[in-house]
Amino acid sequence: KLLSIFEEHTAIIRRGKARKQTEFGRKVWLSEVDGGIVSGFRILEGNASDEAQLQPSLEDHLRLFGRAPELVAADRSVHSKENERLAEGFGVKKACLPKAGKKSAEREEYERQGWYKRARRFRAGIEGRISVMARRGCLGRCRGRGEEGFGRWVGWGVLAANLDTMARTLAAR
Repeated sequence: KLLSIFEEHTAIIRRGKARKQTEFGRKVWLSEVDGGIVSGFRILEGNASDEAQLQPSLEDHLRLFGRAPELVAADRSVHSKENERLAEGFGVKKACLPKAGKKSAEREEYERQGWYKRARRFRAGIEGRISVMARRGCLGRCRGRGEEGFGRWVGWGVLAANLDTMARTLAAR
């Protein structure tokens, strides 16, 4: 299938959202640490499953910081029993992976805990950060050409967003 004459690496992304079910482009997975710094990113191939992204993110965090994060927060598409076991195996103390659909009473109780609610708000903040990165032009429309140009564009966008976050934090102090 030819989606773009100029950008042959463009993919069809099925997100399942009511307003816009099909999008064209690339999926980018961002890892953020406390303080709003993006610690890593990966450009995903095609319409890659979000569920499969937790392990590489935890491995990257372990490689960068030498220890597992205390808390992992992600959206519903990452939830699975395997991912919860995986996070526990890495040494993550608290995993906030909300379960979609019908929940058991035990699961409802688990997701009502205070730390869990705070983790969900942190994750919502990450979504907001992605939106701000797009609005400020850090992750806007890619001006680079080809796969390599797209990777460079995302890398520079993450760097610019991190510098902006650090500058705003220092200015606030």
